[in-house]
Amino acid sequence: MALAREIYQALEDIVGKKNISEDIGVCESYRSIAAQTSAHYGPFDHWTPLPQAVILPGSTEEVQNVVRICNKYKIQFKAGSTFYATMAYIGSDYAVQLDMRRMAKIEIDSKNQCAIIEPYAIAAVVQAEAMKVGLNLNIPGVGCSSSTLASTSGWAGFGPTSIFMGASGENLLSAEWVLPDGEVIKTGSAGAGAGWFCGEGPGPSFRSVFRGVTGVAGSMGVCTKIAVRLHPWPGPTFLPSDGVLPAYKAVLPDNFKCYTLCFPDWEGWTTAAAIIHENDVLYLGHRQYNMFGRNLKGAMIRILTDPEKQLCDLPELLEDPETQKHNESMKLEFQVVIAGMTKKDMEYKEKAIDEILKQSRGWKNEMMLEKDVHDWALLYLLRLGHKNLNYVLCGAYEGNFGMSSNLYVTTPLMEEASALKRKWEVEATAIAATGGDSEMGSISGIGGGGVTGWEYFTNFDAYDRESTRGTKEFFDDTQRWMTEHGLGGDFSRWNTECRREDSYNYTQEEHDSFYVKMAQPHVMAYQWKVREAFNPNHLGGSYYRTLTPDKVPEGK
Repeated sequence: MALAREIYQALEDIVGKKNISEDIGVCESYRSIAAQTSAHYGPFDHWTPLPQAVILPGSTEEVQNVVRICNKYKIQFKAGSTFYATMAYIGSDYAVQLDMRRMAKIEIDSKNQCAIIEPYAIAAVVQAEAMKVGLNLNIPGVGCSSSTLASTSGWAGFGPTSIFMGASGENLLSAEWVLPDGEVIKTGSAGAGAGWFCGEGPGPSFRSVFRGVTGVAGSMGVCTKIAVRLHPWPGPTFLPSDGVLPAYKAVLPDNFKCYTLCFPDWEGWTTAAAIIHENDVLYLGHRQYNMFGRNLKGAMIRILTDPEKQLCDLPELLEDPETQKHNESMKLEFQVVIAGMTKKDMEYKEKAIDEILKQSRGWKNEMMLEKDVHDWALLYLLRLGHKNLNYVLCGAYEGNFGMSSNLYVTTPLMEEASALKRKWEVEATAIAATGGDSEMGSISGIGGGGVTGWEYFTNFDAYDRESTRGTKEFFDDTQRWMTEHGLGGDFSRWNTECRREDSYNYTQEEHDSFYVKMAQPHVMAYQWKVREAFNPNHLGGSYYRTLTPDKVPEGK
């Protein structure tokens, strides 16, 4: 259903002729394969719908007026910034796509330690501006090219520095939001005209309507500006780097150290993580390089830190005794960064790391202490600027398992999970054989003891039909395993109840059939009431999970 001429003209009058297009070539470029939806449907059969038009608003006023037009004519809409995942894309044929790239302003408020930002202010730029005044921000695992506003206001947003800075949702202060019906609100201190430095405080708040644990993923209007909390950065006013692609490395003072802490078994690993949870030692904690797989990571690190090496050197490095020794050394490991606010603080943290290793029977991997490797790892982790390496093995990847319960629940199951993945690596040809264990993720959120990540990297060829479909079968099997162990949804399926397999929105009837079976269906019934209050025309898509209240079973 194409937009009527008067509708298109009304939208063009809002944003200008250069900032709207219905050209088929332009609109086709705003379609996404559903392999990047945390549902994994694959690129051959399932692409997101074609938008009727693509619109680039340049201000909150323009967003508001576009949303009002959409309400008047019952046109669905979705806003995206960097379009990393299909949460940013439309789910209906009669819909327009908002691209927020024209709204990228950044203002650093050093006194109140926050940044006031628009949707296309990516983490790399916000970080660079914050470091000029001795501050930094939590960059989620998605990397430095992601929208800070999107992860802070609309999705999960935990990453390597979350143990020191908290996940993105914990750093949301004031916000400006164009509601789904076209009204505009400002939350926190901004709503009182007192600046952007503060959220609503303790207790129920308007912010929680949109943010919650994971956020509404763009299904409840358009967030156009937020204040995000910043944190101390005891480094230089810019992040000096050196090296040649892909071996860029950070050149930082001695008050920064990056270590790969290794353990003889999962009991030692868990002991170290638990002690870290209880002590304010780390600036950053992550199991990062296991993304390449238990069998490959040592060789991959050698390739990525030496511009003279290529992927074709992998077989030779895998046979190298020295590389094998280091690879075995860091079989069970995680990476940490310590940052000294003062000289004595650094001395304390160095001693604390040594004591933690003593109590957990661990050690520091020697290869990762080599200066070039150390400096490369330090830049990788602080900047998260090497995320293209997620795709290097096969051209595509997706996370699965996603065990995020308490450490003492998940770590005893790690070898069993790895064995299941290894079975698929050996007996099938759909996914890359990397050694079974390819778990990557944060040690914890702020305060410790919380989400660890546990995302297994599964590498496949997105342009090979058998590889894509075989990966889906593997994820079916991991979901079966997760269910058997009471661990909830597989990471690859976190959004299967948000977007249908054909990439369209679910109907309310379909959502009702899902959520009526929940142990606490009143949660989704409450969200239905919120949606009806703020989004009566249901124009934002089905990532906002709802249950019709009269469907709640008696006694629940």
